[in-house]
Amino acid sequence: MRLLPLLSAILVLLLSVVSLHFLHSNYWSNLRWLLSLQSSPVADLVVRNALIYTSDASLPFADSMAVSNGRILRVGNYSSVVQQDLPGYGTKELNLEGKIVVPGFIDSHVHFINGGLQMAQVELRGINNRDEFVRRVQEAVKNKKQGSWVLGGGWNNDLWGGELPVASWIDDITPYNPVWLSRTDGHMGLANSMALKLAGITKYTEDPIGGTIMKTTSGEPNGLLIDSAMKLLLPWIPEVSVDERREALVRASNLALMRGVTTVVDFGRYVPGTSVQLSWEDFSDVYHWTDTSGKMMIRVCLFFPMETWSHLLPYVDDPHNYGLLVTELESLFNMTMASDKSGLQVAIHAIGDKANDLILDVYESVGSTNGMRDRRFRIEHAQHLVPGSTARFGEQGIVASVQPDHLLDDADPAIKKLGVERAQKESHLFRSLLASNAQLAFGSDWPVADINPLGSIKAAMKRIPPGWESAWISSECLTLHDAVNAYTISAARASFLDNDLGSLSPGKMADFVVLSTDSWDDFAAEGSASVEATFVGGLQAYP
Repeated sequence: MRLLPLLSAILVLLLSVVSLHFLHSNYWSNLRWLLSLQSSPVADLVVRNALIYTSDASLPFADSMAVSNGRILRVGNYSSVVQQDLPGYGTKELNLEGKIVVPGFIDSHVHFINGGLQMAQVELRGINNRDEFVRRVQEAVKNKKQGSWVLGGGWNNDLWGGELPVASWIDDITPYNPVWLSRTDGHMGLANSMALKLAGITKYTEDPIGGTIMKTTSGEPNGLLIDSAMKLLLPWIPEVSVDERREALVRASNLALMRGVTTVVDFGRYVPGTSVQLSWEDFSDVYHWTDTSGKMMIRVCLFFPMETWSHLLPYVDDPHNYGLLVTELESLFNMTMASDKSGLQVAIHAIGDKANDLILDVYESVGSTNGMRDRRFRIEHAQHLVPGSTARFGEQGIVASVQPDHLLDDADPAIKKLGVERAQKESHLFRSLLASNAQLAFGSDWPVADINPLGSIKAAMKRIPPGWESAWISSECLTLHDAVNAYTISAARASFLDNDLGSLSPGKMADFVVLSTDSWDDFAAEGSASVEATFVGGLQAYP
């Protein structure tokens, strides 16, 4: 059945000008739960005959769990759980016949509404040849009115040998529709000739600062726009409506639940060059509306662009989270300093080794200036690190918010761009980060990569890119315990959610996932399983 809970404790707003409403609602929800324990410690749901991995070091495994009013009453063996929480009228017992149960997965880095929008567009992720690329565009055009835009994305030319697509691939099949298809990394896109004409991009159009208009040998634009050059075309694409964004949230939520994801950390639709208000519009038009109408299906933690931090001045006494994207270094430092001084959490995107070192320097300086506190600074991606940088993550208490699926896509390009030696020493150093006592939080970066925690867990354990026979930097492979923790309790700590989420512990929200396998040893050896059911707040949300 479908879960449609209210948002008190469902939408976790880590940085919000209206967060007081949600904190107030969550307070009364927790109080009602505590009072219910005093008056009637009877479980709504008893899960038994399961192999429960709790992500709680004090009791890693159990076989039974009792749930009341959306929270966990007790976890342990069946006799102790039932003796203390005898099933009463209306109590449901769930016999899982030995299946593995894990905490609901927390995807620490998504662009959630973007992903939901892309689900209704041309899906090009994973395509490994030109013919299939063209076929999917052709199929999409069949359902479009003349003049309407055909949008899509996710293509990766490395999957078919490296040749970049050009407008001539699709011009013949899209004569009456402008087309824009973004690359998987979001730094490049393909426009057909009609779209270029509509945007006024010709052979005489000069490259903007920070971008490139790719051209043929005769000087004509070939359809590829890189980085800031995309801004010449994007304003011509009609803005998505409120209804389209609300529908995108529903699609994205259904997909997340199917994959066992019960909480996402959403970095929004904002990218450098677009309006910083996009995230705020999505908060008010989509998330807040969904909350008040009782239609939220999962828990969402929102991060907002750094430029808008001053919106929160009325509420700087609350330790809420905050996110930003990379910008000019001096400005970045000043905004980080001001945001941290106001008690906000800061998350900065950094991929290359120099970028990571610069951000580590910024964080060290800000922390030293503003004084000691539990700030949980985050670096999103942290993909390439020079020797010694992993130790700094641990020493400074920095969260490494990483995406295991990216190592599958990056292996061959990283070796080409960085060279074998650097690629083997610096890339996706998950185990080294853990060994340095860094906080490791896993996510997908969806829709850049698929939202699929079980696939990401396997990627972190095996590190075998497509077409490879052995692991890329085998010394960085994780154990199953470490990989699951990075998607559960560590991901919760990374966003100040660990008091309520991340482990199957008494008092926490009853978010859990039932897997297809009944053998932890097999799971640990192969890293393979599928989601059979997802529960949010003790209610079945999938299937």
